[in-house]
Amino acid sequence: AQIAAITQSSGDLILNVDSDTTLAPDVVSKLAHKMRDPEVGAAMGQLKASNQKDTWLTRLIDMEYWLACNEERAAQARFGAVMCCCGPCAMYRRSAMLSLLDQYETQLYRGKPSDFGEDRHLTILMLSAGFRTEYVPSAIAATVVPDTIGIYLRQQLRWARSTFRDTLLALPVLPGLDRYLTLDAIGQNVGLLLLALSVLTGIGQFALTATLPWWTILVIGSMTLVRCSVAAYRARELRFLGFALHTLVNIFLLIPLKAYALCTLS
Repeated sequence: AQIAAITQSSGDLILNVDSDTTLAPDVVSKLAHKMRDPEVGAAMGQLKASNQKDTWLTRLIDMEYWLACNEERAAQARFGAVMCCCGPCAMYRRSAMLSLLDQYETQLYRGKPSDFGEDRHLTILMLSAGFRTEYVPSAIAATVVPDTIGIYLRQQLRWARSTFRDTLLALPVLPGLDRYLTLDAIGQNVGLLLLALSVLTGIGQFALTATLPWWTILVIGSMTLVRCSVAAYRARELRFLGFALHTLVNIFLLIPLKAYALCTLS
């Protein structure tokens, strides 16, 4: 559907919006202003949960989106390379997209078609073509987020597979980008691995000695408290202290799910 729309379009810029997303009135103008720089191939807006108040999970995801946008994407944009211009709200330079359509349409992984995580894949193609990708925090888009654990985990499984696949695709691109982007890629993957090893070690200690791994619990708890406190200060919202709950979701649900995703990439 995207490719059909792109090939039939005539404007200089193309805006990609998910069907469950509502844009603020000034989103198009703010993203278009960023695209006035010919070196910018894509720009994304800030995502919020339109159904934030529905459940504890939607509240948690809304904070997760804030952190993903205003920490991860904002830091990457500081060095000219947002690694994933998210599908709900992203603007692209049409001339650049046309030159990448063949690669985009024929995305394969181990010889099989790969048809999910298209936003991350397209962003990596933009970077490989030499364009910058940007984040515009004032361009607000509200999107519907999962309100049950089952739907959330299915979404996260798709995203995890996409992230692992396109991290491999991005490896040849990283040397041409600022060194921070390499550090970012290493940190996101090695950090997850270290957390998983810490949890497995703690479980092993409990199973073998019947004692709780207090040191592991203390370190993870302290890092969670620091992260949530910094987020609450930067966002000027105390609700971010409640994001500590996401650490439990991460440890007991997302880490096993990402391990499964890594083992089932094809």
